[in-house]
Amino acid sequence: MKTSLFIVDDHYIVIEGIRALLLNEESIEWMGHATNAESCLSFLKLQQPEIILMDINLPDKSGIDLCKEVTSLYPSVQVIGLSTFNQQTVVHDMVENGASGYLLKNATKEEIMLALRTVQRAEIYLSEEVAAALRVPVEKKPPITRREKEVLQLIAQGYTNIEIAEQLFISTATVNTHRKSLLEKFEAKNTAILIGRANKLGIV
Repeated sequence: MKTSLFIVDDHYIVIEGIRALLLNEESIEWMGHATNAESCLSFLKLQQPEIILMDINLPDKSGIDLCKEVTSLYPSVQVIGLSTFNQQTVVHDMVENGASGYLLKNATKEEIMLALRTVQRAEIYLSEEVAAALRVPVEKKPPITRREKEVLQLIAQGYTNIEIAEQLFISTATVNTHRKSLLEKFEAKNTAILIGRANKLGIV
């Protein structure tokens, strides 16, 4: 029985490289490729592959967001994240948003085939390098509200409490309350530490 495979990546060299690796595999049915999220979603309206190899960096949408959308709309489709980097937070976000696996772009043919067989069994596949990276504790993002995030982003841009209040149409007292709350949630003694930690976590 063949496994239908589709690739989403904005680099043709990656698409053609993987296609060339799997070309003679009788168990693989090549269903094509998309170079952005929009064309991927258009394709899926017509037919759905069993597995999608999905780049995490696409020109029109994050692969993480696309993964969430695809797995929500088409629960039978399995997604394997594809990246050059094994960033812990990205791997976590991909899996949390529905990915069944994560491969690095330097993967061998054998590893790609192993990944495909693993997710077919409804198991999660992570390449050895990715699994090793995940064993290092990941700093979690503190839960913040939408308004706190808006205030945080303006703080990072160097705005004062008065300027933030004007931008968001709230009182300076409210801005100060949000600022204090952010300092507590990020366990930061001052604004510089707050922005540094928020930046490290990819929030600003």
